[in-house]
Amino acid sequence: MNYLAHSYLSFTDGQLVGNMIADFIKNNERENFPLEIQEGIKLHRAIDSFTDTHPAVSQAKKIFSPLVRLYAGAFVDVAFDYFVAHSMSDEALFEHSQKVYKTLWEYEKWLPENFKMMLKKMEEDNWLYNYCEDWGIKFSMKNVLNKAKYLEKDIPVFEAFLSHKKEIGKEFDIFFPDIKLYLETLDL
Repeated sequence: MNYLAHSYLSFTDGQLVGNMIADFIKNNERENFPLEIQEGIKLHRAIDSFTDTHPAVSQAKKIFSPLVRLYAGAFVDVAFDYFVAHSMSDEALFEHSQKVYKTLWEYEKWLPENFKMMLKKMEEDNWLYNYCEDWGIKFSMKNVLNKAKYLEKDIPVFEAFLSHKKEIGKEFDIFFPDIKLYLETLDL
């Protein structure tokens, strides 16, 4: 899952922080954080593990695999954020995005420097809210392409998203209720 889904699937403010910074810290650094943030890091890893093994995600990856091979999961993560955004009203999505930025800055002393730099851009461009727009997904997919070491920068992944949006949405509709149920059973 990508940023919007990870934020949406957090239960407390501290878990939100841990969930959002998990990819920015090493596993052995986890114990340097307060317990609630550690729970968020565990939550992030549980979400990723569940997502990586879900059959609907595997199906969605087939859309991107011919273009980006092993990076298909990253593009499914971004695509799924589009559908997370559309599972909320416009007002609820905007309020959620603003609450996430506010909460993260309230925990600024716990944020890794590279995450803080990204958070500034995320908030300025309101990434979380703009996942509801096609251009927001295009921007995000371009970002993934630019960061990927072994991919050409002009691969038409966004075009694949647009032409397969309905199929990806169906896989999301299968997957998302399952992950929500799974997280209800999790003991952090």
